Amino acid sequence: MSGHHFDITGAGLGLRRNLLTPLAETDTADIAFMEVAPENWIGVGGRLGKQFRRYTERFPFVCHGLSLSIGSRDPLNEELLYAVKHFMREHGIHGYSEHLSFCSDDGQLYDLLPIPFTEKAAGYVAERILRAQDILGQRIAIENASYYCAPGAEMSESDFINLVLTKADCSLLLDVNNIIVNSVNHGYDARQFLHSLPLERVAYAHIAGHYHEAEDLRVDTHGAPVEREAWQLLDTFYQQAGPVATLLERDFNIPPMPVLLQEVAEIRRIQAPYLSATDRTHGELVRE
Repeated sequence: MSGHHFDITGAGLGLRRNLLTPLAETDTADIAFMEVAPENWIGVGGRLGKQFRRYTERFPFVCHGLSLSIGSRDPLNEELLYAVKHFMREHGIHGYSEHLSFCSDDGQLYDLLPIPFTEKAAGYVAERILRAQDILGQRIAIENASYYCAPGAEMSESDFINLVLTKADCSLLLDVNNIIVNSVNHGYDARQFLHSLPLERVAYAHIAGHYHEAEDLRVDTHGAPVEREAWQLLDTFYQQAGPVATLLERDFNIPPMPVLLQEVAEIRRIQAPYLSATDRTHGELVRE
C-alpha cells in the first residue's frame, strides 16, 4: 500500500449541505480541500447531486465515515464499504477515514461509543480494519475518538491506539480537539499524549471546538469556535510532524462565512512557518 499521508495539503473544511450555497463562490485559495461523510451523499442525485459534483470538480476531497462501526460485534458492513469505494472512484476522493469506536449493536445506536482498551479488542478491531482496507484497496485512517468512560480498560488509550494502528498497518486521523477534550475529562497531559502517538502515520488532522459542561467535563460538539489550547496543540503537532493537512470541523451553530473562513485561515497561519522551512530545505537540496 502507499504511504500514510493522503494526497491533500493545507487547510480544509467539512462540507455540510447547509454550506453548499454559502460556499459557492469560494475556491482553493480559501479552502484547500473538503471532507464529507459518504453516508450523507452516496446515491444522492438531482439538484443536490449536481451541486455536490460541482464541489468535487473544484476541490480535493476526503471521506470521513460515520457508520462503519469498526468496533461493533455486528458483522462488518461490507455493502457500505463497496458503496464507499464506488463513491470515491466516482468523485476522485483522496482517502477514507473512520472513528475508533462503535455505533451499532444489532441496530444503529446513533452515537459513537468507546471500544474497551484491551489487547483482545485491539486484535478484533485490527482484523476488521484490514478487511476494510482490502475491500477499498488502500489504507484507511482511524480517528482517535472522544469518550466519556472507559469500560473494561486494561491499557491506556494511547497504548490501545498504537496497538490497533500497528496490527492493522493503517493510518491515523489525528483529532486535536479530541485530545483536549479527553485530557480534561480523564486527567492527562495533552502534549504528552500527542507525543505518545505515531505521528508519522497521520494521514491528516481535525480541529474543532467543544462545549464546557463543567470545569472538569468537556463535550465534543463541533459547534463552537476552536479554543486556544487546541490551536497551541496543533502548533506543537506541526513542530513534530510538519504542516500536515488539517481540516476544520463545524457541524452546527455555523457562523457567518467570513468568520468561518477566518478559522480556516488560522490553520494556514499556524502552518505557514513550517511550510517556509520545508520550502527552504527543498530549495537547498535543489541547488546542491
